[in-house]
Amino acid sequence: MPPAAETVRDEVDGEEGDGGAARRRPGLRSVLRSVRLPQKPLAPAAVAPLAASLLTAALLCLATALSRTYPFGPVTRNIVDLGQQYLPFHAYWRALLLGETHGDAFLNWNSGFGSNFLGDIGTYLSSPFDLLVVLFPADRIELALYVVTAAKISAAGAAAALLLLRLRPGPWPVAAVLGTAYALSGWTLNYGATVPMWLDGLVAFPLLCLVGEWARTARRPVLGPLVVALAWIANFYTAYMATLGAAVFLAVRLLTVEESATAGQQTAGQQTAGQSIARQRIAGALRAARSVLIGIGLAAPLVVVVFLGTKVADPTPVTTFAPAAWTDLLARFLPATASVASPALFIGTPALALALTLPFNRAVAPRVRAGWTTAVVLVTLSLQWEPTHLLWHAGASPNGIPYRQTFVLSGLLLIAAWLSVAQGVPRPAALLAGGALLGALAWAARGSVDIDDWTFPAFLAAAASALAAAALALAAALLAREGARRNAVRTAGRFLPAVLPVLAVILFVVAQAGETVVTGKRIEEQQRSEVSWSPRTGPWHASAAREAARADAWPRYRTDPGEVPGGNDVLLVGGQGADYYSSLTADVTSSTLASLGFGYYAKGRHPVTLDNPVTDVLFSIGTRLRSEPTEPVRQDARPRAKVTATTTPVPPLVTVRPREARAPRPGDSAFVRQELLLGASVYELPRDTRRTGRTLTARCPAGSDVWFWAPEYKGSATLAGAEAGGAAVDFEGKPPSVRAPMRALGTVPASGEVRIDLLPEAGIRLPPQPVGCLVRERLDSAVRRLTATGATRVSAGGHGVTAELPPGSTGVAVLAAPRISGWRCAAGDAEAVPARAYQGLVAVPLDGRATTVSCTFRPPGLRLGGAVGAAALLALAATVFLRRRSLRARP
Repeated sequence: MPPAAETVRDEVDGEEGDGGAARRRPGLRSVLRSVRLPQKPLAPAAVAPLAASLLTAALLCLATALSRTYPFGPVTRNIVDLGQQYLPFHAYWRALLLGETHGDAFLNWNSGFGSNFLGDIGTYLSSPFDLLVVLFPADRIELALYVVTAAKISAAGAAAALLLLRLRPGPWPVAAVLGTAYALSGWTLNYGATVPMWLDGLVAFPLLCLVGEWARTARRPVLGPLVVALAWIANFYTAYMATLGAAVFLAVRLLTVEESATAGQQTAGQQTAGQSIARQRIAGALRAARSVLIGIGLAAPLVVVVFLGTKVADPTPVTTFAPAAWTDLLARFLPATASVASPALFIGTPALALALTLPFNRAVAPRVRAGWTTAVVLVTLSLQWEPTHLLWHAGASPNGIPYRQTFVLSGLLLIAAWLSVAQGVPRPAALLAGGALLGALAWAARGSVDIDDWTFPAFLAAAASALAAAALALAAALLAREGARRNAVRTAGRFLPAVLPVLAVILFVVAQAGETVVTGKRIEEQQRSEVSWSPRTGPWHASAAREAARADAWPRYRTDPGEVPGGNDVLLVGGQGADYYSSLTADVTSSTLASLGFGYYAKGRHPVTLDNPVTDVLFSIGTRLRSEPTEPVRQDARPRAKVTATTTPVPPLVTVRPREARAPRPGDSAFVRQELLLGASVYELPRDTRRTGRTLTARCPAGSDVWFWAPEYKGSATLAGAEAGGAAVDFEGKPPSVRAPMRALGTVPASGEVRIDLLPEAGIRLPPQPVGCLVRERLDSAVRRLTATGATRVSAGGHGVTAELPPGSTGVAVLAAPRISGWRCAAGDAEAVPARAYQGLVAVPLDGRATTVSCTFRPPGLRLGGAVGAAALLALAATVFLRRRSLRARP
């Protein structure tokens, strides 16, 4: 940590302002001159980012190891969506990049019976860091995702350190530590580390701030838009937040800097003498806007596809923003606190203490202090006010974590900390004032529910270490000043001023690093104990993958891998099924499958497999895997199970249906909806189902299969009677989040009497027709009919299907895939047009003359995005041309 600063400096890229007339006291560089270095040191702009990156990676790995979490321990890190969404998507991304999938970048045949994959790429997988997954084998995908996560976090630390040194020269070790503090802030440890695509916004914020600096000083007009484009391609959601944060950064810089923004382009003789500061600021803002608009335009081919995908995605319930209690908000500045209901604001006590000294640090120009203090206060208040909350989140209050933008505030706080310390440790008065604010914050937060047993011990230890570091730095400054005044220093006198700053920096690093590691460890442990989790990938997944690969017969029929631990099963182990968890799950997919008796999680965005013979016929699932766990699923063990495959005759992927099928009615049960789509009556639906307390009674044909459909029921259901052979079957309905799938209860006894005993966990909520009895002979007849009239040959490409039909086919050709936006089909040689829908599936009308049908999928918005991208590319080319002409015109 550098010695104390005394000179008041303007925010003019290292040039002294009016306060520069004050006598300069010895700084860190002058103190270290007495130490002879064997070689020329590297530039701080190179050393600090590298050091920040390495320190960040080391601390992240240490926190993971101390929490006994994979890959440094046996415990799973797959909590909530990390295990159910992001891990499977990265597994599939690896397979796609290596050419091991049936689908391509447009269409994912594995999930949801066919889904828009380009939208998922833009949402989860478009970061350059995600390409690292190809370096790992398929059975090490968890390690690959951890490396991707660590690489993103480390890159964020490096980018932050580089930004700090670009703002103002200063000691690179401190810049590296503050860069690490940004990368391992509470936002990262609590949210970003388990939502890896958000980490691209963490990287983007300091880079976009650099773009703002380039625009302000009229530099790098081509690189700026490219950086913006990369940020928006990597993850447009958090890039949007980072762009807003960079706009705040640029506004403060424009208002606190009075240098010429055109000095890099014009000589003093060419520069207009009367150009005002206001015009310079406007010009800088316009250059920044140009960079942002061109950059977003370059990203449009992906961003527009994702945006339009959200418009047709399954809608989530409207969320009303409720600001966190101020006590809880203040508590989140402290270490070892975790919550999704309050903003994660931890940046480390030493870094926070430095930020709090800025308003009182008279070594910093008054307008700089005022500008950055105001920005930090206003951004903090914006977290709690609904209009600005909606602005940060693009107009929609998110489900789940409501404070996704807090990494921006963390970055602004660390910029404030750097400005306060870059020219030396703040004077004692500023340190005391900042320390008083820090103490008041901790005292006000003491009653928060987010306070952990480790919070105050870690806070006090870090505060004491930071105080000792400041004392050492002040002592070094005092000794150096005395030595410079006397101009004759003994050897011991030269030694202490050189060593004390080093010890101060070491103490600063230890305080910041220790508190960060403790916070990371505790957050990992708290999350595992309080939220849902998935086990690590293991022998169960490997067995399912082997069986799925062995049985795969696509596109002759589908192979459904059934249920494996986690989610998005088909992305992890292969096959083609209903299971699909994405923010872009189409409303058509979710509603169609739910109406047929499928279940879902995540308010409809995670449809799950349904082990039902009728839906297997409807979606041409010829092989189904079933798993039987051989041991309990645990957090600290890899799951194991016995996996078996069963193959049954099913119709082809494309079948022919009569045109006269009636439209479904709102009150139709899932049994009726299945029959309408099948075109045959295969269930016996009891008309006299009676409920007496917790018992349902009905009559069905002897030997038929009893199916129970209760999507909102939570509890168990048992088919009573020894002859029926029923066992308790669990249902997990919890509207609106979870919809239970229909499930088989057993076989109807010879008496034909059906009695179902219910054991609910709460109230019993049943649909009007909860019981259906499947008659297998009727289903077998329907299969034979659909096979005889269906396609004789089906071929499938990455995002298209072609089927050959029997001559004279009339009615409607139905592709067993949900009719999501983007499908275009043609019969015979006709021109492709938007596909029709048949009970929610892709359909093509037939006139009896066509013997082939073909359907292709193109993600909606691809053409529009491509046109915008082309226009942006032309604008960038024009920028290059104007830049080169300007450079040639210089004398």
